[in-house]
Amino acid sequence: MSTTHAPATAAASRPPTTAGTPPTARPRSSAVVTVLLLLGAAYCLLPVLWVLVASTKSSGELFSTFTFSPSTHLLGNVADLSAYRGGLFWRWMANTALYAGVGAVLSTLVSAMAGFALAKYSFPGKGAVFNTVLAGVLVPSVILAIPQYLLLAKVGMTNTYWAVLLPSIVSPYGIYLARIFAAAAVPDDVLEAARVDGAGDGRVFRQIVLPMMRSGLVTVFLFQFVAVWNNFMLPYIMLGDDRLFPLTVGLSGLLNQGATQPAMYTAVVTGALLSVLPLVALFLCLQRYWQVDLAAGAVKA
Repeated sequence: MSTTHAPATAAASRPPTTAGTPPTARPRSSAVVTVLLLLGAAYCLLPVLWVLVASTKSSGELFSTFTFSPSTHLLGNVADLSAYRGGLFWRWMANTALYAGVGAVLSTLVSAMAGFALAKYSFPGKGAVFNTVLAGVLVPSVILAIPQYLLLAKVGMTNTYWAVLLPSIVSPYGIYLARIFAAAAVPDDVLEAARVDGAGDGRVFRQIVLPMMRSGLVTVFLFQFVAVWNNFMLPYIMLGDDRLFPLTVGLSGLLNQGATQPAMYTAVVTGALLSVLPLVALFLCLQRYWQVDLAAGAVKA
């Protein structure tokens, strides 16, 4: 009797396995995914590591020593870069912070208002407006640089701060993200209750919608800030005065000088390192506002 039930008992105590799938298939696939992720991380981080190491070298060491062998000239390189034309590099840094900061804030506000309207209001032509926004997402910003230059040249706004700020205020991708987030994070019942209590549209948007959309708007702000910070073609076309240049255009000019003045290569590498630091600091400061679950933002708000 006990012999008859022993196999059944042993079979019952065995952990269930998926039919047709070897027990080692899942660990093996996880290992493959981990290796691919590590290779991707190395591909993205190796250039950053090179910039960090290269910025510590003198102009003579930059091309004569091992690529990833650090040196001790970082502070000297920063001092030389700061002294270039009376601190022009830091002027470029301030210009970039102005373009990216003001442009990203205004773009986030416009995206929030447009996204909320597309998600929660009904009006004639709503579908056509949203389809136009989607079409704008698909159009590369480089293609729009020349038409924007021609339009601003008509009103005499080229070679000014406005020439870079105004085109960065409207972001089709930001509007699209804000529309998706508003549809998921702002319940209709909350809006109806606020209107029943006598709140107008402006008050509803300021006191209810914006707090609920905070985590999504942080993402929109970061995307737009990085896009404007790294933008090259638009300011390159719009600006002629090098005192108005952002970092991308200014460092490109220094790189072109490196053909006749090799010492400028060290300045470009050091400037590239310094230009990355504000982006890293911004991500570290704002990462706590990110929410993986869109609904979580509405509930917590």
